[in-house]
Amino acid sequence: MKKSLLSFAIIALISFTSCKKESTEDVTKTEEATESSTSGSYSVDTANSVIDWVGSKPAGKHTGTISLTDGNFEVTDGKVTGGNFTIAMNSITVTDLEGEDKMNLETHLKGTGDKESEDHFFNVAKYPTGNFKMLSAEPENGHYFVKGILTLKGVSKEVNFSSEIIMTETEIKLISDPFKINRTLWNINYASKSIFDDLKDKFIDDEIELVVKVTAKK
Repeated sequence: MKKSLLSFAIIALISFTSCKKESTEDVTKTEEATESSTSGSYSVDTANSVIDWVGSKPAGKHTGTISLTDGNFEVTDGKVTGGNFTIAMNSITVTDLEGEDKMNLETHLKGTGDKESEDHFFNVAKYPTGNFKMLSAEPENGHYFVKGILTLKGVSKEVNFSSEIIMTETEIKLISDPFKINRTLWNINYASKSIFDDLKDKFIDDEIELVVKVTAKK
């Protein structure tokens, strides 16, 4: 009787081990298939992609958006390995103002008004596009640490930010945490107290806050 029970236990153990091995192999194959199916290039959905910005000064702040004209994420084995995105500088909008105030600020930011002020900010006639080249996106504390090169007004500088990245076989969504860049590094110097020392309280903060929201589809 004891021998029968021992034989039964051995058979059960072998069967369980075999099933577990098959289950593990199935999971591995599924993961490999998923990784393989999410390799390739994902093109930006420009209608659902935007950069939100906030500019501040002692008297308050202004908010707005900038659009993307094209771009893509590169994915290898289920991991975002890079990307390249074109920023439409002429798409700069102000969202906290209306009417003439809104139009005047947008014109000033674009530099499309008088000749004297065309280079105060982005001078879109001379620099109609900007660019962000993503170099890497590494997992970090439940988010991704994104490194890239931002080009504005012909100047390229490295920027880093934390971001959520959601990926399926057909779509990628990237939503960054708010992060700041120092505009003077890109020669956007108008009313900067670090450049001009006689502004008193008539200055604009050097740092611009950005939130990047990009949707791309395979």
